[in-house]
Amino acid sequence: MLCHKRRAMTDLHPLIAQPGANALAYTDPRFPDRPLTVRSARPRHCTADTPVVFVHHGRGRNGDDYRDYWLPLVDEAGVLVIAPEFSEQSFPDSRWYNHGNLLDDAGKPNPRDDSTYAIVPRLFTALRTQGITQRRRYGLFGHSAGSQYVHRMLALGPRDNVAAAVAANAGTYAMPDLDTPFPTGLGGIGLNADDLRAFLQFRLTVMAGTADIDNTAEHFPNDPASMRQGATRFERAHNYVAAARAMAERLGTHCAWTIIDVPGVAHEGDKMSAAAAPILAAALHASERATA
Repeated sequence: MLCHKRRAMTDLHPLIAQPGANALAYTDPRFPDRPLTVRSARPRHCTADTPVVFVHHGRGRNGDDYRDYWLPLVDEAGVLVIAPEFSEQSFPDSRWYNHGNLLDDAGKPNPRDDSTYAIVPRLFTALRTQGITQRRRYGLFGHSAGSQYVHRMLALGPRDNVAAAVAANAGTYAMPDLDTPFPTGLGGIGLNADDLRAFLQFRLTVMAGTADIDNTAEHFPNDPASMRQGATRFERAHNYVAAARAMAERLGTHCAWTIIDVPGVAHEGDKMSAAAAPILAAALHASERATA
């Protein structure tokens, strides 16, 4: 009988080695051949009780930039930012990042543990196991493609340990509709009406830059399915939340989602990060007090 050697757990303490910027190479146990770089923005005062926010980069796979956007924010917010980078080499195209490897090459659902949406919950568990955090729940922020990752991850159900989430300036959405196939809807991935009700009751914040209206940009999603969601990213964000409220009424439940317009901001990850930081910080601090 062959014995498979257990891969040693990555020591995550370098993420809190010093105030400011830190980084390390990380391998998720489910994807041993697909390494990530995990970066952090550590506030000057950081203990195991400091709230944790996972920050998700956009299509450029530039986790360093997104970590750096939060460096001037973490001290006032009082949060530890963890920014995993899903490189194009390890996680190619939208299938592996925006769409979470939820479907295989034939369009059939993969096991949930084989979805890249499961990486963040496992990483948070590792942070707790190693004593870096004693928090029971964490925050999520994603911009652009990272916003796609965040809201689709939450739709699939790994929400138990998520206290607050902000999805900002997504190009396309998985609309809250079980009749529209994933990734532009939530159909065909094993969700039912009860799952959809639970998602609608989660306190998701959608943020939309009022100047994010350029529909001629190189990476603006302009395929027919995306264009049905609206002419601009700003319009699509509002249509996404409106569709959620309509679906909640149809299902006889309430929609806990909020949409916040960020005046004068276009498709700018730094400015959207600055707008999201106080919202996430307030929610995370309040959440821990409520569960204490």
